[in-house]
Amino acid sequence: MGKKNKKVEPQHIPSKRQLSKWQRQAKIRKFILIGTAVFLAGITGYISHGYYNDNIKPLKQTVIEVNDASFTMEYYVNTLEIYIRNSQPDQVYYMANMAANQIIQDELIRQGASALGIEISQQEVAERIKENNLPDEDVYQDMVTTSLLRENLQQYFASQLPDKMEQAHAQVMLVESQKVADDVISKIESGGNFTALLDEFSCYHITEGDLGWLPQEFMPSSLIGDAVFSTDSGKVSKIEDGPIMKNIGYWLIEITDKDEKKGIKARAMLLGSKQEADEIKDQLNDDNFAELSDEHSQYNGGKDGGELGWLKQGDMNSEAFDEVAFNLPLAEISEPVKDTSAQTSGGYWIINVLEKGEHDIEDIEERVINNEFLEWFTEQEEISTINNYLGEDEKLWAISKITKVASG
Repeated sequence: MGKKNKKVEPQHIPSKRQLSKWQRQAKIRKFILIGTAVFLAGITGYISHGYYNDNIKPLKQTVIEVNDASFTMEYYVNTLEIYIRNSQPDQVYYMANMAANQIIQDELIRQGASALGIEISQQEVAERIKENNLPDEDVYQDMVTTSLLRENLQQYFASQLPDKMEQAHAQVMLVESQKVADDVISKIESGGNFTALLDEFSCYHITEGDLGWLPQEFMPSSLIGDAVFSTDSGKVSKIEDGPIMKNIGYWLIEITDKDEKKGIKARAMLLGSKQEADEIKDQLNDDNFAELSDEHSQYNGGKDGGELGWLKQGDMNSEAFDEVAFNLPLAEISEPVKDTSAQTSGGYWIINVLEKGEHDIEDIEERVINNEFLEWFTEQEEISTINNYLGEDEKLWAISKITKVASG
């Protein structure tokens, strides 16, 4: 049988015009692909750049410098996170300041201790971290190092102390006036019991009684310290203390009107002692109450001239005031009204120096060591260069950074 010839389809050969069109379309597609790639790369880079500027770059910035040591925002954030972990929301900003101050103080201690030749080994730090189940991170390592250095510094200052130092054994009390002070001193010199007199005359219960043996720098105030150490043993003296606030005052009250519904209309002045109140009352007449009140009264709740306006029971928050004022006849000035709920300034310290001289420091050793440490630390601050670049915006950024991580 003869073979059949296959039918051959004629090939389609594109014209030059078609080739040119296809090449243009290919170029367009290529440009679109390249443009899209460039656009996507730009968007990615922009986003990455923005993330870096907003989240990474600030963490690398130096925010605190202590001499040659510097601390980044990341270190500050990590420190702050420890501080605010268990704090209340309203304490967060306070903690932001505290964390910065603590970084500075800890670094001053580390540098100052090093200058004294006091060092802590990495092994000691590692052991303390393990004992307390703390994370083995830079911030915790520094905190533990500082804690160990404090302990060693305490031992260092303890080793520098003498067995004895100049001290005084004194008794003190604050009384309201010079007249009372003179009366109390007379009683003490006549053999009166200081403790009994204290119960009767003292008007300042924060510092009173037997102070024990103390060096001058540990006296309750520089005023008392100077008086104690300038008074001979066995002597009693008095010294005025103008600014001190005490828990006693004396009212001079006048009722200018009464009404069944409104209550009483009063004017009054609050004075620092009965002695002063007696002296002012002797000067009062029909015309000078306002003048003397403006000059001497220590009550800040009234108007000029001691005017209190209309009052009802309890408005003055003083039972002593109410007891007299609501029973006082019109236009009559009261006798001095003692009010132990009031606060007034001024008084006289009575200083009874029992003994002075070299005395053992065993009972005050811890206080002496702490005082030595404080003086040493203050000196470290004074000789150091400290830069704190944490402004309001930086602290708020750090707080925000921590809260975002916590909420995430």
